[in-house]
Amino acid sequence: MKLTHCITALAVSWATLTAHATPNTPPPPQREPLLLRNATLHPVSGPAIPGGSLLIEGGRIRAIGGADLPAPPGTRTLDLGGRHVYPGLVAAQSSLGLAEIRAVAASTDTGEAGPLNPNARALVAFNADSELLPVTRGGGVLAALSVPEAGRNGMIAGTSALLQLEGWNWQDMALTPEFALHIVVPRLRLNSALFPGQPEARLAEIRRSTEARLKLLDDAFESAKAYALARAADPATAVDTRWEAMRPVLPAAPGRAPARPVVMHADDLAQIRFALDFAARHGLKLILSGGADAWRVADTLRERQVPVIVTGLLRLPMRRDDPPDALFSLPARLAAAGVQFCIAEGGRDSSNARNLPFEAAHARAYGLSPADALKAVTLYPAQILGVADRLGSLEVGKLANLFVADGDPLEPSTRIEQVFVQGREVPLSDRQTALRDKYLQRR
Repeated sequence: MKLTHCITALAVSWATLTAHATPNTPPPPQREPLLLRNATLHPVSGPAIPGGSLLIEGGRIRAIGGADLPAPPGTRTLDLGGRHVYPGLVAAQSSLGLAEIRAVAASTDTGEAGPLNPNARALVAFNADSELLPVTRGGGVLAALSVPEAGRNGMIAGTSALLQLEGWNWQDMALTPEFALHIVVPRLRLNSALFPGQPEARLAEIRRSTEARLKLLDDAFESAKAYALARAADPATAVDTRWEAMRPVLPAAPGRAPARPVVMHADDLAQIRFALDFAARHGLKLILSGGADAWRVADTLRERQVPVIVTGLLRLPMRRDDPPDALFSLPARLAAAGVQFCIAEGGRDSSNARNLPFEAAHARAYGLSPADALKAVTLYPAQILGVADRLGSLEVGKLANLFVADGDPLEPSTRIEQVFVQGREVPLSDRQTALRDKYLQRR
């Protein structure tokens, strides 16, 4: 009976929350050219342009220049009064659209049960009406890779999707409907101090369990290869949705790169080495996510051209004897070693995706150059995610996904005043601004 009351109360609370949701109606497509004048433009791919002008037409950047930049007839002009224009930030890893309130199971659709779920797709589970999307846009993050998660003992989580954070539905918002297959590498370094009082037999059982999971992962790829060969030889072969989803990450032919990368989530040195060996053995196009120990194998990563999505800088170091700034200084170390990298917010709570610029700010404070810190959340993730021709910088031909701010977006005191997605100005209203406005009326 108590359980029934709890479920009813939870349902009422969830209904109340959604009933007072911010409308966030997507604006119509851009119908007239827009000229932004008198602004400090930050292309990211080049030096800043004081007193610059930027012409947006058809949802794309058509021209960049100075105060004398000509505009076609019928252009709407917006004088920005010297404010700063930046390309939208790109979150290279998040659970946006898949998790609303972690404590409410009905609002969370991050993963499937079982260890192997290559057929899970983040795209079709994405909630375009999530209240977290406008909150995240307010922080300047205008595109995000929505990543499925593996369960407690899961390894193959599924396929991620890159979406812009504005639109009517996931069909409208998808920039890359299927980006990469995500694999979570099990913890390989067993620290006996974490299991006090456990007999050696128990520790040996844990080691055997880990070995069994790794063998299951290896067998899955061998099965997928056999399935791909069978399908290539006879298209009438029965379709298996699990192995079918893995075909794009396998080499099409010996010596040919796969069509789609594999993102292996690994922090510890042993996990990273396993990921490198596993990718080489199966001919995979590898991207590392996490990468806390990536600096220890930086030369190998550079030689093999393996990018690193650095996640979760705002956490404790990996080891007791690591310096307190071990993670804060990680991006600077990778940059100095010539390893391709970007910075992503690493928490499971999708409500923190708005804090992406402050992750980069910490890296800047601990050795990363200001230019690289900004690129680490704009151009670098766009390059790693394969959309640098559309996102990541202010350049002619790219999507007009940008924002106007009164200062440096990596500083908490900066206010983002306007946001444009494909040339459409998106209102900066969300659940938090609605609460602010409500309590400003209290007397």
